[in-house]
Amino acid sequence: MATVVTILPEGFEEIEAITPIDLWRRAGFEVKTASLSSSTTVVGRSGIKLAADTTLAAVDSQATFDLLFLPGGPGVAHLRESPEVIEIVGRHAIADKWLAAICAAPLVLHDAGLLAGKRYTAHPSTSGELPQIRATENVVVDGKIITSRGAGTALAFSLRVIELLAGEKLAGEISLSICA
Repeated sequence: MATVVTILPEGFEEIEAITPIDLWRRAGFEVKTASLSSSTTVVGRSGIKLAADTTLAAVDSQATFDLLFLPGGPGVAHLRESPEVIEIVGRHAIADKWLAAICAAPLVLHDAGLLAGKRYTAHPSTSGELPQIRATENVVVDGKIITSRGAGTALAFSLRVIELLAGEKLAGEISLSICA
């Protein structure tokens, strides 16, 4: 089944991280959560503490996963400041692996030079830096890049990723099981 690494910075948006992690694990994906800091305890924007599986520093520096996932929220500023995050994003792009970003996290893909000429969406607050946002689309897929608008689109985003990585049948089963 698909392997996923989710990078969690301090201030991540809980809905945008936990909803995908939950649904992808239900789908049988091997989802590893990696804290951006040196602690495996990561606090989200609303004060919810999450115990990450590991730290990004402990992830094999040459490893790639089927999907690299970046949740949004105020913590995106920490993702953007991290050379390690930009490097892992670039490594996944070069390896033709899936990249998924929600809310403000497409800014990280922009910083890595991956959005030029691509269709994408993001939170409206990013429109100053990402003027080509497809503002009326909740989930946009272009090549191996999957973007979504924000917390309210996390469910549709998560199910679309399941569809892309494991097929429409499994995505439909998961959707039915949660009454989506």
